[in-house]
Amino acid sequence: MHLDMGGPRKLAGRYRLLDPLAAGPERPAFDESDRREVTVRELRLPAELRAAALHRARAAALHRARAAAALRHPSIVRVLDVVTQDDAPWLVMEPVAGTTLESAVGSRRPLPVVQAARAGVGVLAALTAAHAASYVHGNVDPGHVLLTAEGRAMLTGFGLPSRSTWPSADLWSLGATLHFAVEGRPPGASPAAGPEPFRSLVRAMLNPSGPPPVEVIRETLERLAVDRPLDRLIEALGPLPPAEVAAIGLAVADRLRQGQGPHGGVHPGNVLVDDRGRATLLPSVRSGTPPAYAAPEGGPGPAADLWSLGATLYAALEGRPPAPGAPMTRAGVLGPLLFRLLSPDPAARPSLEEVAAGLGR
Repeated sequence: MHLDMGGPRKLAGRYRLLDPLAAGPERPAFDESDRREVTVRELRLPAELRAAALHRARAAALHRARAAAALRHPSIVRVLDVVTQDDAPWLVMEPVAGTTLESAVGSRRPLPVVQAARAGVGVLAALTAAHAASYVHGNVDPGHVLLTAEGRAMLTGFGLPSRSTWPSADLWSLGATLHFAVEGRPPGASPAAGPEPFRSLVRAMLNPSGPPPVEVIRETLERLAVDRPLDRLIEALGPLPPAEVAAIGLAVADRLRQGQGPHGGVHPGNVLVDDRGRATLLPSVRSGTPPAYAAPEGGPGPAADLWSLGATLYAALEGRPPAPGAPMTRAGVLGPLLFRLLSPDPAARPSLEEVAAGLGR
């Protein structure tokens, strides 16, 4: 398709290209009917297709683009219209001021985990809305994540031909995008993306057997976007006062009591604390428990969760994980409970009800 070199061109008699020779797939335009700025993008089809195949590909592209135009969500860059010009389909989209995640990381540096998690929250919300409408994005990558001047993340690329038809592929691609956000590179054979629990979440999302449930991904990202992991808090502040540790322990015990089975991932990196000192235990992902917080008998189970809880509270009180023969000098009135939780005999450990009572409830 050729542009009119003598001046701006109109699409469908209403969308006037403001810069017909602009580089890149997307171009600014002006909607003369609704008197507003828009962004347009041609849906390019393989030139080598024969006439019949080209007709089918064009029809499929138009169908997908019109399905995208029905999507509505604050984190989705909206497709406003789909038009055909000289047998070529074009998307008409809302203009969004911002920079792509790809450009932001490439020109500056990888994002802090908090900022990456905030971006992930927005992209996941967009994908959840699309999947609920039976629409698979199929092109989630750093170049299609826009970071706006207001600090929001929006997902663009809706309406483009999809590289996949499976919602789980979108979640895998989101995991790869989050990895890029904090590492500045795509995931390799051994992905390592930031500190815990961000790293465990990304690894679980990239697992060949499929990502964790969407609810687990959402809760983890939402917490990481505003709260700090307990291990980072200990690194920054040192040992915490027993009263604060007791409140953290109560929150973790409550979460364990609400679970439908063993958690298998109780450790300071999986406990997030907000700016008011309120703690929450994140859902467990596939990575399991670090060795310093794994029960001596090995393997998951309710008793193993109790030992891991004791080790987590010990680390919060003493500033380091427990080790054989290590003294307990800061526990105060919590000492007897910690001794029971860290017993090598699973049968000697207290129940969650006894834990709650021992922590002051």
